Amino acid sequence: MFSLLSFLSGAFIPFIILFLLIIVHEFGHFFTAIILRIKVDRIYIYPFGGVSRFDISLNEKLSKEFLVLLMGPLIQFIFAYILINVPFFNHYKNIIILYNYTILGFNLLPIYPLDGGKLLNIILSSKISFKRSLSITLTISYITVFIFSLVFLFKDFSINVIIIISFLIYKVNVEWKNRKYLNDKFLLERYLYKYRFNKRKCVNNINEFVRGKSHLIRINDRYHTEREVLSNKFKNKY
Repeated sequence: MFSLLSFLSGAFIPFIILFLLIIVHEFGHFFTAIILRIKVDRIYIYPFGGVSRFDISLNEKLSKEFLVLLMGPLIQFIFAYILINVPFFNHYKNIIILYNYTILGFNLLPIYPLDGGKLLNIILSSKISFKRSLSITLTISYITVFIFSLVFLFKDFSINVIIIISFLIYKVNVEWKNRKYLNDKFLLERYLYKYRFNKRKCVNNINEFVRGKSHLIRINDRYHTEREVLSNKFKNKY
């Protein structure tokens, strides 16, 4: 009986550690979102990580989105350090460290919608148009998934690796198919709600709109406000 309990404990505790790290990671996103009054749509928990979905405006401040993103890995890292110092888990120190850095490394891959992909999109969105930043982020996501697949399929060809790769390809494909919808939503929000931005930018068309900036659109040597152009767009005049 003792040996059976020891076996079950040895197999079950590492699973509990992995599960706790994933939960705490997503809790970091969730808790920060609640504080910043961002509605949490849903949280997906997988054996290799989690994905949080937020009902957040595509015109929300980049700093606020960055903070929500940052707190997931940060809270996980702090929790792992605390867990190592709990007497019961001290014997599993190496496993905790391995799982902690594996989850962090996986989530920080530049693959949307993982944390790394979202971080890349935030950085790009602060410099270039929303539409272009999303397209570049998803293109880099495809390239990263391809490289990830080559490395791990040759290194560790297993059902787990195949599942993870299939999951990543599926997620990137979904986001790629939704990119036009997201761009339209980004523009529609600007039309429906009165956002106030401190910075202004002159552009040639609505596809050059940048997050966190208001725009003047140059059409036939005349400048128009966002409101004018978006009003015409959503009334099908353009």
